[in-house]
Amino acid sequence: MSQTLDAQERIPDHMAGYRLDQAAAELFSDYSRERLKGWIKQGALSVDGQPARPRDRLHGGEWLVLSVELEEEARFEAQDIPLTVVYEDDVVLVIDKPPGLVVHPAAGNPDGTLLNGLLHHCTALASVPRAGIVHRLDKDTSGLMVVAKTLAAQHALVEQLQARTVSREYDAVSVGQMTAGGSVDAPIGRHPADRKRQAVNASGKPAVTHYRVVERFRAHTHVRCRLETGRTHQIRVHLAHLRYPLIGDPVYGGRLKLPAGAGDTLKELLREFPRQALHARKLAFVHPTSGATMTFRAPLPDDLLMLLDFLRDDRETMG
Repeated sequence: MSQTLDAQERIPDHMAGYRLDQAAAELFSDYSRERLKGWIKQGALSVDGQPARPRDRLHGGEWLVLSVELEEEARFEAQDIPLTVVYEDDVVLVIDKPPGLVVHPAAGNPDGTLLNGLLHHCTALASVPRAGIVHRLDKDTSGLMVVAKTLAAQHALVEQLQARTVSREYDAVSVGQMTAGGSVDAPIGRHPADRKRQAVNASGKPAVTHYRVVERFRAHTHVRCRLETGRTHQIRVHLAHLRYPLIGDPVYGGRLKLPAGAGDTLKELLREFPRQALHARKLAFVHPTSGATMTFRAPLPDDLLMLLDFLRDDRETMG
């Protein structure tokens, strides 16, 4: 069984100079860059109606036109994985993802993912690319995600993400005592020496994170971050760049730092905290069919509540 995909996207001015395959990967983000390259070579993805090559450079303002027969997506197994559903209607689904749950099958995680659980929860998602997933959270980041239940809803939500009109706010607990909030406007790309890591990189993609202090502790800070862009590991990379890495971050956290004079229980908690202290607390978007602004909030999970309680006790005990 196949279905026809017809879509078009205008090249925004900031993509002037991009390769065609690079721009297509951002504008048609439901599909991999390799798959889009194949469609360009087949002539299924054209520029202003004309065939082009993946390496061709763009000037801005062109229209990318995609018309292709989609074969049925690779079959992933539907699995009965408990999901915390915050909201659901005919076209969207909002969930509160627990820490430890991988979003999409990949090497090392062939199943047992959020995608597998979504296919069990709603069988119609088998006909939507990536089971309707339009954005991701890292395995060990908890909190809110929106899932599209139809192709039209998926396209609308991806457009909102690209236009930066989806509001995403996170709670984080960082190492170090921040004096004030601010913004980080620093591009993010692959780390030059470690392809599993991201880094602030002049040749990376634009990335903007706004942050403010919620509560200060003796050697840590509860921070609230708002994303303007959605790069891989963005908050983790930006706060580490400021030298305020997240507690428990195994990739960007750096050397463990313990507050002077801290009690044994807090020291043990900080040593053994099992994940980056990051939670997607608030999500707002325009409903794809009703046009209403939908806003959702997810309470802090128990592990972060416990961490904050111990940091408060330490502050009050040590003065």
